[in-house]
Amino acid sequence: MLGLPTQNLQDIKTDLNRIIELKPEHISVYSLILEEGTLLQQKIEKGELYTPSEIIERKMYWTVKNTLEEAGYKHYEISNYAKPGFESKHNMDCWNQKEYIGFGLAAHSYINNTRYSNTEEFELYFSGIALGDPKTKIIHETQTKEDQMKEFMLLGLRKIDGVKISDFKNKFVDNPIYIYRKELEKLDKDELIEIDINNIRLTNKGIDLANLVWAEFV
Repeated sequence: MLGLPTQNLQDIKTDLNRIIELKPEHISVYSLILEEGTLLQQKIEKGELYTPSEIIERKMYWTVKNTLEEAGYKHYEISNYAKPGFESKHNMDCWNQKEYIGFGLAAHSYINNTRYSNTEEFELYFSGIALGDPKTKIIHETQTKEDQMKEFMLLGLRKIDGVKISDFKNKFVDNPIYIYRKELEKLDKDELIEIDINNIRLTNKGIDLANLVWAEFV
């Protein structure tokens, strides 16, 4: 994790050296997010602890990226690195908007453009699931085609390789370059994305400001 209280750039370099020595096949790297009401957030608000500045946190991110890539890891998704062939299949299926079924208490699924979860109530789940009791499922979202297309762009732009224009067209028929011409023109002008013959991807600047890119497709 990056941006932890008292953490500095040398800490990151030391940790990276240790991690690389262990030769894991997959590495996830996340920046600390302070959740409202937590003890950590309260201590930082009171000045009892401090976190690195945004500038230092970004230096940490790029130190991680450059170091891991030099060590043979592929940066395939904004927060994930892997040895070739060891990219997370589950993560990639999610970013590519593929369907999945979750089995068990509180498990989540994405089927037929609908996201739902099984109930968290033990008794209800085991008494009702076999009977098809609708109370065992909680619908979180049923997507229109427009919802799907926007999400395809948002999720695709989490991947370092970006959105394949041909994949979008194969799934939705429409061309994303035309549908999202205003959004893409703005992001391209701000140097947050780059577009070639078959890909729309984040630039280095876009990686740092990815939330601004994704916001265009919410």
